[in-house]
Amino acid sequence: RGSNLKDVSILREMSNIEVITLSANNISSLVDFQYCQNISELYLRKNNIQKLAEICYLKELHRLRVLWLSENPCCGADPHKYRMTVLRNLPHLQKLDNQVVTEEEVAQAVEDGEEMVAMHSKEPMEPIRNCSRREVSTSESSTQMESDVLSFRMEETNKIREELGMKPLGRDKFFSSVGVKDRNSCNGTQRCTSNVLSAVLLLLKELDGDGLEIVYRMTEQKLRILHSKETEQDQ
Repeated sequence: RGSNLKDVSILREMSNIEVITLSANNISSLVDFQYCQNISELYLRKNNIQKLAEICYLKELHRLRVLWLSENPCCGADPHKYRMTVLRNLPHLQKLDNQVVTEEEVAQAVEDGEEMVAMHSKEPMEPIRNCSRREVSTSESSTQMESDVLSFRMEETNKIREELGMKPLGRDKFFSSVGVKDRNSCNGTQRCTSNVLSAVLLLLKELDGDGLEIVYRMTEQKLRILHSKETEQDQ
């Protein structure tokens, strides 16, 4: 079940994420995924990616092993041409869509696939500075909440992995990019809070009523802890 997501620019702040499941949305470009250098599995079935040249943004993701891109406009009317082109540009893939990639296919892709030219390089990242101790503390609390919310995506991802004959992922493998060490540097309090908040709001759209109820209770608990700490500091 998708959420009609279009903007996934928050991924630029998630360089350590390993698995992304965003099928059945309205994503039209792969540009933001190029920043996810540790990604190994990417599920983008049923989106709005028009041009197959977008796969150029994935060329430098050398750990990417599983890609599900079927049912996007970029797949075109020729399944063989599509598959060969993807494998020529991403020969390190082990599974493409719902099929295992063979050595014979990779060799054939050199002949039958089309070499895609890089569309443009990465946009420069904004300069960063260290947050103060209070900023880091706030970011840590928000990051933990984000990590808890993301855990509800595991079930959907593991169902897909089962269909592909793969083992289910554990929590640590599913999402490692929200570690505090990756959030300790940012451009001030506003940027710290904005990045985490954007990720949380993005993921809330994926939850059903039960999931939202759990997040609501967890949010109340986090707020009580924060208020308690602030009261102690003021005394």
